[in-house]
Amino acid sequence: MKIIIIGCGKVGATLAEQLNQEGHDIVVIDNKSPAVNAITDTIDVMGITGNGASNRIQLEAGVDKADLLIAVTNSDELNLLCCLIAGKASKCHTIARVRNPQYNEEIAFIREELDLSMTINPELEAADEISRLIRLPSAIKIDVFAKGKVELLKLEIPADSVLDNMKIFNMNSQLHSKVLVCTVERKDEVFIPSGSFTLKAGDRISIVAAPKNAYEFFSKIGINTGHIKNVMLAGGGTIAVYLAKKLLAYDINVKIIEQNRQRCEELSDLLPEAMIINANASDNNVLIEEGLADMDAFASLTNLDEENILLSLYARKKTNAKIFTKITHLTYDDILNEMNLGTIVNPKLITTDRIIQHARAMQNSMGSNVETLYKIVGNKVEALEFYVRSNARLTGIPLEKLALKKNLLVSCINREGKIIFPNGQDSIQIGDSVIIVTTEKGLDDINDILQ
Repeated sequence: MKIIIIGCGKVGATLAEQLNQEGHDIVVIDNKSPAVNAITDTIDVMGITGNGASNRIQLEAGVDKADLLIAVTNSDELNLLCCLIAGKASKCHTIARVRNPQYNEEIAFIREELDLSMTINPELEAADEISRLIRLPSAIKIDVFAKGKVELLKLEIPADSVLDNMKIFNMNSQLHSKVLVCTVERKDEVFIPSGSFTLKAGDRISIVAAPKNAYEFFSKIGINTGHIKNVMLAGGGTIAVYLAKKLLAYDINVKIIEQNRQRCEELSDLLPEAMIINANASDNNVLIEEGLADMDAFASLTNLDEENILLSLYARKKTNAKIFTKITHLTYDDILNEMNLGTIVNPKLITTDRIIQHARAMQNSMGSNVETLYKIVGNKVEALEFYVRSNARLTGIPLEKLALKKNLLVSCINREGKIIFPNGQDSIQIGDSVIIVTTEKGLDDINDILQ
């Protein structure tokens, strides 16, 4: 596809890099030439310096022949204007990043009136991700397939777990759980495991399961599945407001620590059921005095990555609560992964993932059959959901007889709502939705899983 990206910040640069890797024809636009040059010097894409809301600049970028325009500048209004002009000048799909909470209540109206294909709110998406993980406290990450019927969950195997030294093909017989292990992270290595793979304590594994089966599996391997009742949030920004509203709706007690008094007054009006504390969370003993030891979950959501890291490390020492750490910069991933920061939430990465999922769905209508895409294990692995059409060459053949690519696992089949975790005798049929987990990048069609 021909894709125009307006805004060359971290999100725009990450989108350009990943969409370019998938073979799309990319043009980036920004009114700052250094930002444009930073991308075009490292990626084989076209760059234009200018106002992305200008009809002339958009035409120079080829908007009249583009399939998709993505506006991710720092201004909501500019993003919406870029999409409006593109919609008038062409028939391309448009995506706008819209962050202001005031627009969130009217986002359906805005999307319809401006004929936007998608709007993306990074803070709301981050809050959604944290709230999903609070639902199952021991999961590190949860992604959703098959319209919620199947989940991809990541967890770490505890030291005293029954999974320690267990071979994967023995899991179902010993635990009687309907789950499938699809990736294993062990130190710096990532495995797409076979049945003979032996799990170890400390491994981070990703499993595919139905939501009910996931709860049962966590319980059987001795991991806490208790519901969270008390949550503390350090920082009262936009993510904290979205998250608090979701948690309060589930009767979870929320305490927010915010050092700006005026913001505390705003939070009291926005969240009357939450407890708002006017204090600096990084001051000595503030967290302890406010009951950190009694919390089931703690999220550091200030505007400073460094402060969030220190607060999470401190909370890790003082409590057994589930820890969430907001990180906005995309560098130093290796170092951060070595720290015990709990679940790292990066709104920028979440935003790029959602937009790339939408781009894949667009390709679906243009010949690809990818329904859903998640990049997992630090973008080293892709989990894709394919819809099987009549042109598939592998239907009706037992999986054990298919010449599949290496480092690829057929992890789940959704057949008219029935979830199947396949073995070698199962086969893929027309009309199925099939979840594939692989280290291969850029698969567009179910036939691509064959050698």
